[in-house]
Amino acid sequence: MFLSTDMEGTAGVVDWGQVRGPSTEYEYYRGQLQSEVNAAIDGALGAGATEFLVNDSHSTMQNLRPDELHGRASYLSGKHKPLYMMQGLDDSFDAAMFISYHGSAGSTSSVLHHTYNPRAIAEVRLNGVIAGEAGINALAALAHGVPVVLISGDQVTIDEALPFCPEIEAVVVKESVSHNAALSLHPDTARELIRDGAQRALERLADARLPSITLPAELTVRFHSHAFAELVCALRGVERQAEKVVVISNDDPLQLFRAFIATVLLTRGVSE
Repeated sequence: MFLSTDMEGTAGVVDWGQVRGPSTEYEYYRGQLQSEVNAAIDGALGAGATEFLVNDSHSTMQNLRPDELHGRASYLSGKHKPLYMMQGLDDSFDAAMFISYHGSAGSTSSVLHHTYNPRAIAEVRLNGVIAGEAGINALAALAHGVPVVLISGDQVTIDEALPFCPEIEAVVVKESVSHNAALSLHPDTARELIRDGAQRALERLADARLPSITLPAELTVRFHSHAFAELVCALRGVERQAEKVVVISNDDPLQLFRAFIATVLLTRGVSE
């Protein structure tokens, strides 16, 4: 079982200060994230899963406490990963889960919405459809023949993922009100839903399908500034479509995902 974890989708999280340390608030909410990840593992254990890899994919990617991961899960941490949120996934995994994910840069109704690099990326579309990180990351899952079976976060996150992962077990732990406000479930309730959802997802694994993404696929990336669009055109396979827009196309979903991650890392190097 492969688990990719973010943090903005955790129940109760509504502010950047809660997901970036060091601070008392961050320490509290990293504990809530840990509990939601463990709930997913507990549910998977209940369905018979025996091996887990948790890819800590938020910010500096060192938010979890490895000795507190249930199921003796392996822990992949550190911010310099060639495949970023999907590092560690290969065709040996039976399923993937995305825990504490959030809405895309193009979804103004989702709390703390962004797509990989909020300083640079204004919107991403996959085959013409607005895609958040879940939909983009599904490209890597498709490439390795691994179904995405569960996603947790707010309803916007789920709605954006459904065009690409239509049969996921969806776990909504909060209702976004604005960019910085949400109505969240009690943490215990959120964990119960995640645990039960993970168990149900794996109990019907035999019927799980791969991400629904037509190949060859195309990612259209709109940046906040024309300078970012100009910069990433130095990468092979990236073409300028408009002043602030580039298009990346490939019939290999993994190569398309890699090219997108390269644009992210390049813009991060400049914007940060």
